Amino acid sequence: MIHGDFGRGQAKTVMTGSILIVDDDPVQRRLLEAAVTRFGHTAIVADGGAAGLEVLDGPGARDVSVVILDLVMPGLDGIGVLKAMRERDISVPVIVQTAQGGIETVVSAMRHGAFDFVVKPASPDRLQASISNALKVEAVEGEVKRTSRKRGGLLTFRDMITHSPAMDRVIRLGQKAAASHIPILIEGESGVGKELVARAIQGSGDRRSKPFVTVNCGAIPDNLVESILFGHEKGSFTGATDKHTGKFVEAHSGTLFLDEIGDLPLDVQVKLLRAVQEGEVDPVGGRSTVKVDIRLISATHRNLLQQVKDGKFREDLFYRLNVYPIFVPPLRDRRDDIPHLVTHFMEKVAPADPRHRLKGISAAALAVLQAYDWPGNIRQLENAVFRASVLCEGDVLTADDFPQIRAQVEGTVNLEADDTFEASGAAPPLAPRDEDFVPDETAPAAVQPAELQPRFGTLRALDERGNVRALADVELEMIKLAIDHYNGQMSEVARRLGIGRSTLYRKLKEYGIDPETGRVDRLAS
Repeated sequence: MIHGDFGRGQAKTVMTGSILIVDDDPVQRRLLEAAVTRFGHTAIVADGGAAGLEVLDGPGARDVSVVILDLVMPGLDGIGVLKAMRERDISVPVIVQTAQGGIETVVSAMRHGAFDFVVKPASPDRLQASISNALKVEAVEGEVKRTSRKRGGLLTFRDMITHSPAMDRVIRLGQKAAASHIPILIEGESGVGKELVARAIQGSGDRRSKPFVTVNCGAIPDNLVESILFGHEKGSFTGATDKHTGKFVEAHSGTLFLDEIGDLPLDVQVKLLRAVQEGEVDPVGGRSTVKVDIRLISATHRNLLQQVKDGKFREDLFYRLNVYPIFVPPLRDRRDDIPHLVTHFMEKVAPADPRHRLKGISAAALAVLQAYDWPGNIRQLENAVFRASVLCEGDVLTADDFPQIRAQVEGTVNLEADDTFEASGAAPPLAPRDEDFVPDETAPAAVQPAELQPRFGTLRALDERGNVRALADVELEMIKLAIDHYNGQMSEVARRLGIGRSTLYRKLKEYGIDPETGRVDRLAS
């Protein structure tokens, strides 16, 4: 069920579009519809996740400025809708609502791109504030996109925002790859910037002035993958009213970037293998093959080798694509980049919102951002900085402008620092880390290393002869206990021990501990 409500004769306020309400509960739908209309907005109502996606996929999608989405629904639930929106590159702000306001539920929704959340039953003031903020962010985001399109231009490795040793190898490999035409496989978690690396490779090679065509293999319905990749003739299947050349032909003489290639159906993998090997494609319904000259760059967040072992990815295609692998590390393994990225994202917002130019970001806010693990990586960081920059009421971003992130790292960082780093010019110095990264002594006992004691008992202070044990011995024992207690989750181990990850890994190396097993390697000791 989908229908629109055009205000029932009430006065309208200035607005930029409609509010899409997605909820399987008819009572809740009516309450939200009445509230949204009372606020002066047009409401579009959908009775479930699938119906909501129909609206977002349909011709009226451009009228939708905000989505209010229930998380718990039969069929396609709220998280499923958020995933589908990301796959389709639909960037409308989403306010999720749930009767279960547990932190895990909220974190999961935020990870999948939700803008804000409200707990049922939401007060009218809370809902109106959330919608108002979402509309404000959506308006500035539209201006940012328009500004970015005007700039245009090629991307090279000089344009990448990084000062991290972990990314030096990526850049070196990418620069070498740009000088050749061999297939490249870029691996890494979602949001790390795999497409950015692919565009830098294309912009640094001899095909820089040729087409760069991207395909998200995970966002194409299985029955259309072959047609979209290889093209089809008019009338070759139901709905094929015109001839379609396909992405391979579109990319002829240039670069084809196949994102999430691990999601390709097995039957299409066979044809892709032939296209890579022979340099030709078979359009659906076509009578002859079409020769293509492309540079192929693939990307995946999946473990393709495991996919091969599980029978979900062809082994022969894997070795064809994996000629030159490049692994892009997650943001939690290159925290040195966070201050520079934050500065870049703040500057991106500034031209789109000139009346509200920020001077910088506080040291405490930077410490919060660097202490967080960023499961959504750079994409999540950009969204967080963008939202904070638009909604900040002062002229400096503070820890309070990142409420969800602050809530998750509370007690592990010093929030008393009052230094401010400017948002323009040189990038801000790093927030306190490693030796300066001290646990908050006033934090609850649950976040202190002492919580190891109930399970393992106290550490021995004296040796067999009654002498005080060497500090290094006690430190080694504590690290091993922490690794065991937190099941090898190194980010958690570092956080609980009150040290930075780089310090932890340096100590592991010094003590000859294998980070994978947590055991002492006798050959290294």
